[in-house]
Amino acid sequence: MRQPFVLAALAAVLLSGTAVAEPLFNRIATFSVPQNLPADRDPAKKTVSEIIAANGDGTLLAYTDAEQKALGLIDIADPANPKPAGFVPLEGESTSVTILGDKAFVAVVTSGDNFKEPAGHLATVDLKTKQVVAKCDLGGQPDSVTLTKDKGKIVIAIENERDEKLNKGALPQLPAGNLTLIGIKDGAIDCATRQLVDLTGLAAVEPTDPEPEFVDANHDGLVVVTLQENNHIAVVDSKTGKVVAHFPAGTVDLKNIDKTRDGQIKPVEELKGVAREPDAVRWLDSDRFVTANEGDWKGGSRGFSIFRKDGTVEFDSGSDVDHIAMRLGHYPEKRSGAKGSEPEGIEVATYGNDRLIFVGLERASLVLVYRDEGAGKAPRFLQALPTGIGPEGLLAIPQRDLFVSASETDVGAKGGARSAVMIYRRAEQAAAYPTIQSENENGLPIGWGALSGLAADRAAPGKLFSITDSAYAPSRILQIDATQKPAKITAAITVTKDGQPAAYDLEGIATREGGGFWLASEGNPEKKDAPLADILLRVSAKGEVEEEIRLPEALAKHAVRFGLEGVAVTGSGAEETVWLAVQREWKDDPKGKAKLLSYKPATREWGVLHYPLSQPAAGFWMGLSELVVLGDDRFAVIERDNGFGAKAVKTLQTFSVKGLKPAAIGAGEIPTVTKTLLRDLTPDLMKAGGYGLDKVEGMTVDKAGNLFVVTDNDGVDDSSGETQFFAFGKIGN
Repeated sequence: MRQPFVLAALAAVLLSGTAVAEPLFNRIATFSVPQNLPADRDPAKKTVSEIIAANGDGTLLAYTDAEQKALGLIDIADPANPKPAGFVPLEGESTSVTILGDKAFVAVVTSGDNFKEPAGHLATVDLKTKQVVAKCDLGGQPDSVTLTKDKGKIVIAIENERDEKLNKGALPQLPAGNLTLIGIKDGAIDCATRQLVDLTGLAAVEPTDPEPEFVDANHDGLVVVTLQENNHIAVVDSKTGKVVAHFPAGTVDLKNIDKTRDGQIKPVEELKGVAREPDAVRWLDSDRFVTANEGDWKGGSRGFSIFRKDGTVEFDSGSDVDHIAMRLGHYPEKRSGAKGSEPEGIEVATYGNDRLIFVGLERASLVLVYRDEGAGKAPRFLQALPTGIGPEGLLAIPQRDLFVSASETDVGAKGGARSAVMIYRRAEQAAAYPTIQSENENGLPIGWGALSGLAADRAAPGKLFSITDSAYAPSRILQIDATQKPAKITAAITVTKDGQPAAYDLEGIATREGGGFWLASEGNPEKKDAPLADILLRVSAKGEVEEEIRLPEALAKHAVRFGLEGVAVTGSGAEETVWLAVQREWKDDPKGKAKLLSYKPATREWGVLHYPLSQPAAGFWMGLSELVVLGDDRFAVIERDNGFGAKAVKTLQTFSVKGLKPAAIGAGEIPTVTKTLLRDLTPDLMKAGGYGLDKVEGMTVDKAGNLFVVTDNDGVDDSSGETQFFAFGKIGN
């Protein structure tokens, strides 16, 4: 096998700007999967959308929901306004689906947790009546289905998956899986024609247990099937049921990656001889196919590869996929020790004259779009699309210039986003995403995420600073050039204490007169193993902690885990005053009132005002996330709830402290400010076409009076990693 070439410069051309002449995709709608649940099902229960298919004209979607043991249907006649179209209960966990005419063929696993006796069937669902009208026993556990291009056969990968808890998941775990071929007659499955293709004896890793994962067919009737845990690929003639080729998927040497889970995104490490262990696979043409190298046992090379059908590797992305995720703030640092961004899904389709490759990153919640440049050439990166959490299913609908992603992760039980199907349209337009990305530092991407505050340089318009919260350690101050689109993170300053990198839960940042910063670190006195104090930090322009200022005990004793969030500065010299916003009510606050604290460094005097929080909807809370000085004793604050979507409350409010004297700590009477709505941010968030992000946490106004707002992506932990950075222009516009 020839050595693959790796396009070293692939990531270097990443997102060179959004003003692109060629057609690009933008997200136009999101369908929340719980919308499809019937009245007799608990909407709070977990849902998923995994593999997704469309009818012939691309107006109806069908997705598998293994958690609900069902097939869900979505009407996308108007793709910008997807609607629930049906919910079909099944007798087991649905794992894959394909559509022919008005019938959906669904792979259903009925063995439950019984790995030793895998069972399943192929269910035929009438899309008009939304009923199961036929079943075909498969004699094992199906994982992937596809149709041959002539629609004469359905091809099924019978995985009979391993129990990862048994002997640490070691192979073999019998019975062995196989490739199953079933004929189609008059648009219906002909179970009597079921043919099993034996895939044992092929792979060197464990020849008795092939573990077939994903299948795809080309126009010549050849079927490619990945044997994931075996790091092997087979090509089968669907007409004869014969294996015509098979070969190892090979290994990759990875350079400039982050392989250590340590709270830092540092692509300076390497791994040698990493097995690709491909998951999804799609034919590019009659001779080439592309694989997503997720890994599932001992491998996972963090990228994708283009193979010829004889096993020759024409291209491998190397570490470029992880680098893209890092630049966009989507890199899952907590997965560094495993498989990084974890490419799992692949889709290929022709739009106009362009053959496009879509690569789904399960842990980074991105779909990367490439253009195939032809045999022997590296594909060209075009753009990255934000998805729901954990994209599993990718679907191209080129006849309507649409693309669809289906995400399997539902963290509603943790107060997070639900499983979602997202729809994108291709047109001659600028890419709306990303809105912020990082540049290189020493030739490698600046890793970032969890932007929890914003501040403006006091002299240069468009020069901003942000901070990372406790999702990463040590803490860092990021420099942003907001005059570009997307905005660019140009440098990172590590916060140090006594010469050593320091870790805080930074939630607020303000620039100081003459240089340096005030930073607010949120405490958590309720943390049982190691309670954290709320701290105000005076930091030099180089990130050196010059002073840690703790709250007076009379104040700190009332604190809860929702602590310091925003920080702002008025005055200078002896008149310098630091203002701090507390996120929610503390134990000594009346319900619906959060503290605004003042601190005078010259006298070490503390004071307190109250901010009137709006009443949250049932089951939600309301709090503050940022504080900015507007001048003339006026401030702006982010007031938000913890909800998602169009009904969530995300606002910018203003208030004045003119004529109000902050009360002493412990005083019985505390003045309350009067707020005025500056901007409702919820419509801005919904214009992005997503599920309406929760954590609007950063805001600032630059020297020229321009307003900027940014969301916090939680460090890609139970989050899609999506960050929205808004440049609203002159304040009030």
